[in-house]
Amino acid sequence: MTKEEKIKAFDPNGAGLNESNIFGLPFTKEESEIVLFPVPWEVTVSYSAGTADGPAAILEASKQVDLYDFDAPNAWKSGIYMLPCDAQIRTLSDNSRAIAEKHIEAMLENTPSQLNQEINSASKKLNDWVEEQTTTLLNENKLIGLIGGDHSTPLGYLKALALKYSDFGILQIDAHCDLRDAYEGFEFSHASIMFNALKIPQLSKLVQVGIRDYCEAEVNVIKQSNGRIQTFFDSQLKEAQFEGESWKSQVDKIINHLPKNVYISFDIDGLDPKLCPNTGTPVAGGLEYHQAIYLIKAIQLSDRKIIGFDLNEVAPGETEWDANVAARLLYKMCVFTGKSQGLF
Repeated sequence: MTKEEKIKAFDPNGAGLNESNIFGLPFTKEESEIVLFPVPWEVTVSYSAGTADGPAAILEASKQVDLYDFDAPNAWKSGIYMLPCDAQIRTLSDNSRAIAEKHIEAMLENTPSQLNQEINSASKKLNDWVEEQTTTLLNENKLIGLIGGDHSTPLGYLKALALKYSDFGILQIDAHCDLRDAYEGFEFSHASIMFNALKIPQLSKLVQVGIRDYCEAEVNVIKQSNGRIQTFFDSQLKEAQFEGESWKSQVDKIINHLPKNVYISFDIDGLDPKLCPNTGTPVAGGLEYHQAIYLIKAIQLSDRKIIGFDLNEVAPGETEWDANVAARLLYKMCVFTGKSQGLF
């Protein structure tokens, strides 16, 4: 059956019958313009675990997402496909996490430990694998959404994008700056993803939104960046709103700092924790769901090009709530990424 035949046969008003693919869609990878790349990895989490189960939980929850969207009613027809989780990567994550826990325990007991070197080696393997896989997909002209896993996972993807784009910026929605250098001895920690991303020369701008948990060293990195990092702290955004500034006005200011090509890195703890109570490091405050959607939509409407995105730190917990929110957010990110690229 061709893609056109699948579109005609598919009922977007009914239940998605393809349980192996995201949103129940009937398409193969080859037929899809957007490919979702799961990375079940949580080696360097520093509070609660569970993010390695995020991709599978989002896949399951996506069956509850209706495909009609006011911003792009026929977006699903472009094709969205989610690759299967790689079993070897998940095994490497599980085994490495056990080693990481031993290292952290030794640190807490003030006992010398070199186990972090094993974690750094495993994380480098993960980064190289992600770069290789995403480079292949980019060469196939696919738009890619990476699904973590913890927030360390997209570094290899960012390196792959740097081979295609000579200049791009990152919009980071997050509760944390993620600008720590080798947190807990882990060079590629989830708390260091943006510190490491800034080593990529093609990354000209990092714009952070919703930040509300940070250390002095991270604030110094921002101050010393000569404007390369622009941080919109959650407390400052809220204070301005309390004094009458609209979210639209704030979004306009945020977008003005972004270059033509934009990558969106979305840590789900950037949302108010009532929307993601099981995420590993929840922090009071944050964006409401529709605030985040408004911001992403505004990027697309500004004629900027969304070149890729990630969604990380989704931990399902005992309910599907976090994954349900994430699945709906994921679909909207696919919609606005596709629209920015002129797919529909």
